[in-house]
Amino acid sequence: MYQIMPGRFTAEVDEPFVVFLIGMRINKIFAVNKWVPTVMAMTPMLRTLYKYPEKGFLGGETFLYWRGVGLIQYWRSFEDLERFARSPEEPHLSAWQRFNRVVGADGSVGIWHETYLINPGNYEAIYGNMPIFGLAAATKHVAVKGRKETARQRVANDA
Repeated sequence: MYQIMPGRFTAEVDEPFVVFLIGMRINKIFAVNKWVPTVMAMTPMLRTLYKYPEKGFLGGETFLYWRGVGLIQYWRSFEDLERFARSPEEPHLSAWQRFNRVVGADGSVGIWHETYLINPGNYEAIYGNMPIFGLAAATKHVAVKGRKETARQRVANDA
């Protein structure tokens, strides 16, 4: 069970970081043999990332949406993310090759990702009466006070 943190909190990050959004969409509901393996491919990847944080994965959240699954991930650097994605020793590359071989461009399963490189002071986050979540769970969870009261102050805060 997650502990609710009463009050207002934000995330504090003093180094550049990467926000990586990734997901899949079930386009053909009855193509179970194509979308179930795509969904299941994330489990060994996430298990590896949480077990070996030195790979650069800071943390993340998983969510479901109509016809799909998505993940918000936080990474130490784009280089770490790319290294994980391309390395034959990591679970991503074989899953990606399998997806291209089995699904390819047949339209049964859609995949997507977006990558954002963020510098300190170029992000803003607020969590009110929430468990430690998102970027704050991946980095540093701090109370909102003083020069962090508004979104503009949190973005402009250099202290």
